Amino acid sequence: MSPTSGELITGSVMEDAMLHKDRLLIIQERMHDSAVATMEEELTRDNEELGIIEVNDAHTEDLVDTRIADKKVRISPELIIRRIPLLKESAETTRKSRINVEKILVGKDGRIFIIVGPCSIHDPEVALEYAQKVKEWREKYGDDLEIIMRFYPEKPRTELKEDPLASWEGFGSDPRIDGTRDINLGMIATRILASQITKMGVPLAVERLDPTTPQYIDGLVVYDAIGARTTTSQNARHYGSGTSSVLGFKNTTEGNIDAAVEAVASARVGSTFSGTSKPGMPMEIWTTGNETAHVILRGFEENKQYIPNYTPDYVAITKEKLRAKGLPASIVIDASHANSGKKASRQMEAVKEVARQIMMGETAIKGVMIESNLVAGKQDILVARNNGTELVYGQSITDECVGLEETESMLRLLSGAVKMRRSIVVVG
Repeated sequence: MSPTSGELITGSVMEDAMLHKDRLLIIQERMHDSAVATMEEELTRDNEELGIIEVNDAHTEDLVDTRIADKKVRISPELIIRRIPLLKESAETTRKSRINVEKILVGKDGRIFIIVGPCSIHDPEVALEYAQKVKEWREKYGDDLEIIMRFYPEKPRTELKEDPLASWEGFGSDPRIDGTRDINLGMIATRILASQITKMGVPLAVERLDPTTPQYIDGLVVYDAIGARTTTSQNARHYGSGTSSVLGFKNTTEGNIDAAVEAVASARVGSTFSGTSKPGMPMEIWTTGNETAHVILRGFEENKQYIPNYTPDYVAITKEKLRAKGLPASIVIDASHANSGKKASRQMEAVKEVARQIMMGETAIKGVMIESNLVAGKQDILVARNNGTELVYGQSITDECVGLEETESMLRLLSGAVKMRRSIVVVG
């Protein structure tokens, strides 16, 4: 029987992605050539009507694209979405989880939401296997926790290096993990994988970096995180004001909570900015503002040391800053990054303290982020490449993660904390 639109053809995410890329790229190149020809024809006709004489005698070789090595046609979101449309099951997964998280944020649901999963997605098979664990945890702890899988195909880098693997920018940019940086392949594979995971009933959270990529996984994302290096970006705040997903802004790497609060206030207001349509045309984008925007505390770096900010004093300070701007006191705690000193084993310390605050009745804490994978720790892709060895299946190639057993211990602890809070706090 022939596959239904949007479902796997070969049974493999990467094989399907390569098949679709080759065929869709042909269509996109034809569309590009047709659009250029149409522009030339229409502009020439319009110039003639206006009596404009075209003069193209300026030499631009030393002025334009002087540092561009190459340009390649990029497959538009529209083409990829048409080939891999939003499945009914995926749409329902995203819709239900967004509603649940929004209720948690406004206090109509006494649970907390948990964003848990690999630091970065790099192997589709690992991601699918991890998603199966998330599905089990959702069933097991669903009375207390709205569990969402961390699905990060983009990775922020403070420094790019000559060897692309030394600053690997994620599955969406370099899905083969070989430095070829095949973005077309990465975007297709990302959508296929996100579609398969949400079809299982597992909702997804991402970190937004490139403003041109969100439309490639439209309808498949419950939660958008804006990272510490991006929170101050005007583009990120514009984007946040229009995303259909729930939105969180992290404090900066230097610990600036005010920047995150300002970002929340900005994203809650409608704005206008330049963007592109799904077919890839330049557009003016007008947004309504995002009422779900909130702060994520992720710790910070000071004098080359990591300082946690998940403690009650920082939570109280953040609540005060939010209320001073007339914003809801909604806070998410990132147990990893600077809050764990970049050591996965210390995530449990953060979770224990957050659980204690929840048990004591703290209602401002709405969610927790945990970096977790099938196998604890991390591995170096450069070492594997240079030694000619295979990557360890299920282990992170970016930041350290905790393994499955410790992850479940954290979930169990947080579930118990919510139960305790529910017994002393009336929600609604």
